Amino acid sequence: MTSLLLVVFILQTIITLISTIGSSTLNSALWTLYNRLPTSTSKAVRDQKKVQREYLRVRREMNSTSSQDEFAKWAKLRRQHDKLLEQLEKSSAALATSKSSFDSAVTSLRWTGTNGFRWLLQFWFTKEAMFWIPKGWLPYYVEWVLSFPKAPVGAVSIQIWWIACVSVIQFVIEVMSALYGVVGRRKEEEDDGRREKTSTGKGVAGGVAPTSSRREEGRKNEL
Repeated sequence: MTSLLLVVFILQTIITLISTIGSSTLNSALWTLYNRLPTSTSKAVRDQKKVQREYLRVRREMNSTSSQDEFAKWAKLRRQHDKLLEQLEKSSAALATSKSSFDSAVTSLRWTGTNGFRWLLQFWFTKEAMFWIPKGWLPYYVEWVLSFPKAPVGAVSIQIWWIACVSVIQFVIEVMSALYGVVGRRKEEEDDGRREKTSTGKGVAGGVAPTSSRREEGRKNEL
């Protein structure tokens, strides 16, 4: 059961990371990666970017053209602007539909490969012992809880092992987050200290010059 213990731990790590990152962020990253491949939507995305660049160029040129002094040129740019805007709206609507379908498919596959697989493992191995506890180490009622719901008494069930994995992984993430926050605050304090030293040095340097100049003026007056 050692391999199953590792499978449970790795699967729960993946589930926790996905939950931490966020489904929408992950879907957006996969959508960007998907469109970099030779797929059906990659050409549409490239065409949309091309139309968008042309639309912005025409818009800037139209805004810099006077509708009174250069009406003919302005009217031509206006027609191009409206045509490009219509194309951009159509392509955006088509890509939004494609992205919605892509998000639904990715979400379904991700749930099947993570939470669905988790429920399948818990159902299939519900009567199996992940590992055995040495006899006499724990009271009977504790052994019964650790074997819940259907594992042999004296063993740890897959459900309890899964709960333990969730607790450990979340604890590690919280510790890493706290350490990251401490390091970030220390870095900010060091940067603030450097800025204060720099500003203090500039102030001292700025204050020395006027003092020396006043001393020279006083010597000249004495002479």
